[in-house]
Amino acid sequence: MGDTAREPRQDRSRVTRQRLLAAAVDCLAEVGWTGSTVSVVAERAGVSRGAAQHHFPTREDLFTAAIEYVTEQRVTHIRSGFPDLPAGRDRTEFVVHTIGEMYAGKLFRAALHLWVAAASDNQLRKRVVPLEARVGRETHRLAVEALGADESRPGVREAVQATLDLARGLGLANLLTDDTRRRRRVLAEWAAVLDTALS
Repeated sequence: MGDTAREPRQDRSRVTRQRLLAAAVDCLAEVGWTGSTVSVVAERAGVSRGAAQHHFPTREDLFTAAIEYVTEQRVTHIRSGFPDLPAGRDRTEFVVHTIGEMYAGKLFRAALHLWVAAASDNQLRKRVVPLEARVGRETHRLAVEALGADESRPGVREAVQATLDLARGLGLANLLTDDTRRRRRVLAEWAAVLDTALS
């Protein structure tokens, strides 16, 4: 009887925790670090402040967990972006546009707010830097795999990294205004350049 009662409670606890983390990411993406308090996140998640503090006793605990959650979500999102790839130049264009859209989305926006906050908060920086390094390595590896790139050839590694850096910069440009049309034109041109570098 005790085990049966405990299991639903654990399930509810997991669901509450996930709701808090998802709400924290939404808050970061929409109102930034300063506006993302435990109270705001709890309200958005539809739980009491007490329940939020039960899972995350401090704001730092909540957003440290949110950083890890954002990192996991971004890596998962990147992986799922490359399901069935076309061949040849179509493949390069598809991968470049997929990467560009990843960096224009909510998860990147949330991560960007964390970067800005971490730039002036040493404690936060210590947590953000290793996670971002992991995302960077994983994104690069997935891009190489998706493009079918041979990094043993001179310049190929740098060309793939330039793709990621370009997409990140375009994602930053999209932060203040909808930059979709310009981003798509730039990415189409870059895909042609990259395809030449890879072939």
